[in-house]
Amino acid sequence: MSSKLDLKMDKLPAHIAIIMDGNGRWAKKKGNIRIFGHQNGVEAVRDTVEGAAEIGLKYLTLYAFSTENWNRPRTEVDALMQLLVSSLEKEKKTLMDNGVRLLAIGDLLSLNNNVRNKLQKVIDETSGNTGLKLTLALSYSGRWEIIKAIKNIAVDIQQNKLDVKDICDKTFNDYLDTQGYPEPELLIRTSGEHRISNFLLWQLAYTELYFTETLWPDFRRGDLYDAIVNFQSRERRFGKISEQICE
Repeated sequence: MSSKLDLKMDKLPAHIAIIMDGNGRWAKKKGNIRIFGHQNGVEAVRDTVEGAAEIGLKYLTLYAFSTENWNRPRTEVDALMQLLVSSLEKEKKTLMDNGVRLLAIGDLLSLNNNVRNKLQKVIDETSGNTGLKLTLALSYSGRWEIIKAIKNIAVDIQQNKLDVKDICDKTFNDYLDTQGYPEPELLIRTSGEHRISNFLLWQLAYTELYFTETLWPDFRRGDLYDAIVNFQSRERRFGKISEQICE
């Protein structure tokens, strides 16, 4: 497992996104119910966030709850929402101690009032922090985000706030939940699955993908550093050839 010393600090990705997968399988391996895995996943979040803040990472986005997750059994969804509320309250000190600013993207209006209010409270209380920007993707899906952006663009065209000929990549970026964020340079998915599961579909166009067999509750900052070391060994060409990159 890698340490901070293994990293090239001048070549850190500006933005890392993580699909935190494997909580249920981890719990099943332990002979316990799924929520047990989610509860233990909180420790993985804490250590990963602290590790990211320690190395000076600027943006970390965690896929915490997808729009499709609403289709899970009601008991699991309710337990996840309760866990989110309790975790926000317990982890606020960790965020403040590490200078982490909390943000959120997704269909936040679909969250119940208690969850939304607790979330907004921590967002407000950490808004002055200038270190890592930690974004939770909640009730989020890439398709939902893109459709919402298209609808908002259409409204602005109808109201003569936007001309069709002015629409470009940058324009579209400005209508996404991640407006102002750099695109993720590295996506990590745990648990051995090789999918992006409707996450940041527009933003991941040139993102490096890293898959690990580690189940999320076992993930720690050393695993994050492993992924960064792997990222730093890759040649990113963005459609060019190697010789152009070396020029």
